[in-house]
Order: sequence, then structure tokens, then C-alpha cells
Amino acid sequence: MLKHLLFICSQNRWRSLTAEHLFQNSPQVEARSAGTEAGARVRVTAGHLGWADVVVVMEKRHADRLRQKFADALVGKPVVCLRIPDKYQYQDAKLVALLQERIQAHFPDLDLPATTPNS
Repeated sequence: MLKHLLFICSQNRWRSLTAEHLFQNSPQVEARSAGTEAGARVRVTAGHLGWADVVVVMEKRHADRLRQKFADALVGKPVVCLRIPDKYQYQDAKLVALLQERIQAHFPDLDLPATTPNS
């Protein structure tokens, strides 16, 4: 069954965008990403949250912001926190490895595609 995963970080430039791209060729997952801040590449909306089966945030503060702004859209929606700090660049090899490890821990049935990050 195809899952819709929405990855959230602050600016949607490094962490959540890297996570989205991990699944670009996955037959199991359709992934999108967005950010919580005003200057985000793609800013999260209630529509994004409605589309998602699971919301995956990088830090607890992202979940807190979503709950403050979109409480109604999150009712009954699982929110998973990967606890990945904002210290990695887009497609950083360490970020990719950490994302794969943390995503696999929360979603053990998912086959994560092998990737070659652009460090």
C-alpha cells in the first residue's frame, strides 16, 4: 500500500528536501516536503497535511509549530519526529545515512532505495 509521507523541517532546503528525494523512485512511498518558516522553499499548508498519511518532522519544535498552527488538520494524523538537527547540507552523506537509519527505525516495512548522495 502506497504511503504518503510529508517531511517537515524549517526551510525545506536541506533536511526535508533530502528526505523527500530519498523516495523519488520508491514504489511504496510518495513523499513531499515543506518547511515551517516564512522563508521556506515550500511552506507547509493544511493541504499538505491533509494529503499526508504520516507527517515526519526533523525536530520536536517543528511538530510543536504544526500543532499550534494546524491543530485541526493534524487530528488523528501520526506525527513522527526523527530528531535530526539543522547541521547538514542538502544530500550530505551523513544526513542521508541518518535519515535512512531513523526512517527505517520508524517504518521497518519500507524498503529504502539505495542512493548515492551528492556530497
